[in-house]
Amino acid sequence: MTINLKPGERLDDLQRNHFQIIQNPRRFCFGMDAVLLSGFAKAKAGARVLDLGTGNGIIPILMAAKTEAEHLTGLEIQPESVDMAKRSVLLNDLTERVSIVEGDIKSASGLFGAAVFDVVTCNPPYMPGQHGLVNSDQAKALARHEIACTFEDVVREAGKLLRPGGTFYLVHRPFRLAEIISTLLTYKLEPKRMRLVYPFVDQEPNMVLLEACRGGNSRMRVEPPLIVYKEPGVYMPEIYEVYGY
Repeated sequence: MTINLKPGERLDDLQRNHFQIIQNPRRFCFGMDAVLLSGFAKAKAGARVLDLGTGNGIIPILMAAKTEAEHLTGLEIQPESVDMAKRSVLLNDLTERVSIVEGDIKSASGLFGAAVFDVVTCNPPYMPGQHGLVNSDQAKALARHEIACTFEDVVREAGKLLRPGGTFYLVHRPFRLAEIISTLLTYKLEPKRMRLVYPFVDQEPNMVLLEACRGGNSRMRVEPPLIVYKEPGVYMPEIYEVYGY
């Protein structure tokens, strides 16, 4: 299928199922964190999945390639990103499995209803609203800083949207780990699995992948560290596998 690109847009190969995605570098392009989350998250056959703050739809599209989920929905507040995501879904002939919805994370449970998803994923803004330099570009600022929603908003809505026993997957920054776990527990999302991501074996982690279960028992497994680079410009074998190279 041929999709017309708008000014500034490009088409990128996702290395999975011949899927492609429309991106606009002047807005915000997906990063490794989204790809790693799509590999960390699990969805069984027949599962219904929701991605909060889906951007250009990268996580639902990758999970459509990697899992047997019955249906995946992406929720996004920015109309331009919604438009790109919808065109990417159409381009990849995924309209029967993937839906893109325009809406606000803060009112997601009102939009979809309570306890309707088996899996919720999110690659949220990492920085508190006033922490550090806020990008003057609105799309990039919303992706990086808690301007449109806070982490608590994300967790509160995930807890409402998930069925009992449902699973929440997220990627975040380790420096907020204590706050992340405390917030998850406040909303009855029990951390079950955690993996720290290190750029190089001798550096501090710069990402954390977390799995939490709605109403789960208190027991968390810490998985072996995920090292990204063997040397500058050369990924470790596991990273190539996640990307599909």
